[in-house]
Amino acid sequence: MRKLSFILVFIASALISKADMVSSAIKQAIEPFIESGEISGAVTLVAREGEVVSFEAMGESDLASGRSMDTGDMFWIASMTKPMAGAALMLLVEEGKLNVDDLVETHLPEFKDLWMIDEKSKDAMSLKRPARKITLLDILTHTAGVPNVDEPRSRSTLAELVAQISQRPLEFEPGSRWKYSTAGTNVVGRVVEVVSGQRFEDFLQERFFNPLGMANSTFFPSEWQVKQLAKSYLKNDEVTKLTEVQVHFVKGDLWDTQRTVKPGGGLFSTADDLLRFYQMMLDGGIYEGRRILSEESVEELTRTQTVEIKTGFTDGMSWGLAFQVVKDPQGVTAMLSPGTFGHGGAYGTQSWADPVNQTIYILMIQRRGFNNGDNSPVRKAFQKAAFRALEDR
Repeated sequence: MRKLSFILVFIASALISKADMVSSAIKQAIEPFIESGEISGAVTLVAREGEVVSFEAMGESDLASGRSMDTGDMFWIASMTKPMAGAALMLLVEEGKLNVDDLVETHLPEFKDLWMIDEKSKDAMSLKRPARKITLLDILTHTAGVPNVDEPRSRSTLAELVAQISQRPLEFEPGSRWKYSTAGTNVVGRVVEVVSGQRFEDFLQERFFNPLGMANSTFFPSEWQVKQLAKSYLKNDEVTKLTEVQVHFVKGDLWDTQRTVKPGGGLFSTADDLLRFYQMMLDGGIYEGRRILSEESVEELTRTQTVEIKTGFTDGMSWGLAFQVVKDPQGVTAMLSPGTFGHGGAYGTQSWADPVNQTIYILMIQRRGFNNGDNSPVRKAFQKAAFRALEDR
């Protein structure tokens, strides 16, 4: 009996030490960026085969007050909102209410008779009709040519924002090339509203946040949640020291529920909440035994839809339906398997799920001023350290 107890204790100690090894490797990779003033702090989370193997908070979330970063801190996740908009649309596909090949104008009549900038004309103001109309697939893959447009006022509805988008000419022939469009994902969100009969934020709450237990994912952080919000900082060629800034994407108080809802980048969330969403995706649409999305929807969302069109912010990437998909791992994605899917945010947040290794990598920082958040040295160091430590387990 003593021998068995010794063996069990030895196994438990080994498991703990391996988990500690992963966390230690991540800390060694991230802490130099904090010490050198590149970032104020970070929350990192790594899960493999459904189990969290490392969940760390480092540095400070508020440099002025000295408040330490906490694993429960909230972050503006910016464009990491986009995959959730794509997933919302696929729920409506499952219900037979629309198809990704539908013309956008089928659901939003204001998109009929669009104009396009005539790139061959010497006249910069010359317009022409596009060769074909834009589809939801074009929008979801950023190949529609929809230009980015700000909301007309801070309290405009999503309907008003999208109506303004519809009045701008397309930037190129639909389906001919890729250009990232936050405005395009706002259009996706409006389609969800029209087809479902619900406000976009209510649809996400009912269909994803509630069943997944994403209690801290919202467009409108409460005054209490704002106290748990990691501060945002700017550093670039002009600003050499971390300087506190407001979230530039938001106009007005964060808790003002009359603010414009932006499916293209308006969510605030936590590392734990993002884990729940990505674990559901990695498990084929099921979370804790409950079906959230169909397996077919997950496959469509996370497979390359852009074929040979060059896409993305780093080499070797492709686009699924609102998700980025690693096609040819290299550089910052070298440690990820082909087919890894995820998305980054404007202030450096990242979340990626590797279906081959069944691994999820989540990086939460709030650093404005990276030349390319998807290709930041912080992301590369984090993923590289986590991958190597996991391989050594």
